[in-house]
Amino acid sequence: MSYPLNNIRILELGQIIAGTYGGQILSDMGAEVIKIESPEGDLGRNPSVAPLNGVSGLFLTFNRNKKSIVINLKTDEGLKIFLELVKHSDVVVDNFRPGVMKRLGIDYPVLNKINPKIIHCSITGFGVTGEYQDYPALDVIIQAISGHMAITGEPNRPPVRTGVPLADLSGGLFSCQGILAALFERERTGKGQHMDLAIFDAMLSLLTYMGTMWLSNGELPNPPGSGHEYSVPWQAFKTKDTYVVVATREEKIWKRFCEAIAKPELALDDRFSSNSSRVKHRDLLVPILEVVIKDNTTTYWLKKFHECQVPAGPVNHLDGAFSEPPAIENNTIVEYLHPDAGIVKMPAYPVKMDSREGHISTPAPLLGEHTDEILKKLLGYSVSKIAELKSFGAVIDYKEK
Repeated sequence: MSYPLNNIRILELGQIIAGTYGGQILSDMGAEVIKIESPEGDLGRNPSVAPLNGVSGLFLTFNRNKKSIVINLKTDEGLKIFLELVKHSDVVVDNFRPGVMKRLGIDYPVLNKINPKIIHCSITGFGVTGEYQDYPALDVIIQAISGHMAITGEPNRPPVRTGVPLADLSGGLFSCQGILAALFERERTGKGQHMDLAIFDAMLSLLTYMGTMWLSNGELPNPPGSGHEYSVPWQAFKTKDTYVVVATREEKIWKRFCEAIAKPELALDDRFSSNSSRVKHRDLLVPILEVVIKDNTTTYWLKKFHECQVPAGPVNHLDGAFSEPPAIENNTIVEYLHPDAGIVKMPAYPVKMDSREGHISTPAPLLGEHTDEILKKLLGYSVSKIAELKSFGAVIDYKEK
């Protein structure tokens, strides 16, 4: 029993979310992820972001299982150390602005010359060339410019971003997929490669069938709220106490839904007898359903819907979500003891593989916590050489901070 990425080493120059989430996922698969941090540290360490006992909850989440070494890449000695690490690694990830890696002297041609098997993944906002290459690439900006905010929220209301930083997360998710594919290809060819991932491109990809309908049919969707463009009823309804969602795509489910709400006559009404007619008469049907459903509690309706085999569920907040039976049964929470933040609990990696021994969950590293360890064990540097490098400011031990 082992983890699928045992013996894979990743050098992470990434910061905040887009450049760290992919590495966090790969670490859950057993990869050794070494964060190469500047003396100032990952910008995600900002303790005002999701503060948890004086530490950034964001950093604690996206850097679980990783090691931290502080290298000043603006010094010649620091660059030499980094390139030495490249010789002993499989993957380099960065989410610098376009051109930064080249200015530092560590772009892919340099990395490939040192280690032909190295895989280099560069994550940018809009690509490494072109008109928008230097455009600010913050999550909310990419959510807006990629069209996602225009189709999120309620009709005739201001645009809304998703509740999670979807653009940044997409950079991590797609980079992880690309790295895994490159590692597989390297098994066949023995060669590494460079890959570019623009988060803007990732967000366009996530538009999926909505993008298809616009590109192929010129169809611009409206923000549906909790509803669905092509299915009715498929949305959240206010109950006496909270909200409940129902989804009735197939006609047999629609009929069962009408039985559950004691309105069988609706299924016989020509205006509502088929999904296409319900979509056409959405503005007439939904108010009728709203009046019926608001008269009873969510618990009442869930019991009714489940009895009638109607797909339905409560609109949980996070307290409810993490209390649902599958959250407990599927071991969806991991925790670790952090020296500064204390016990930290967070969502676990969701894929469960037979080869795995369980979740890996070691604390997000302190800044430079593993500097000495990496230099000694991986590069074989002596204590005196490490002390000399520190005197040059090429590396920094976290105890010195």
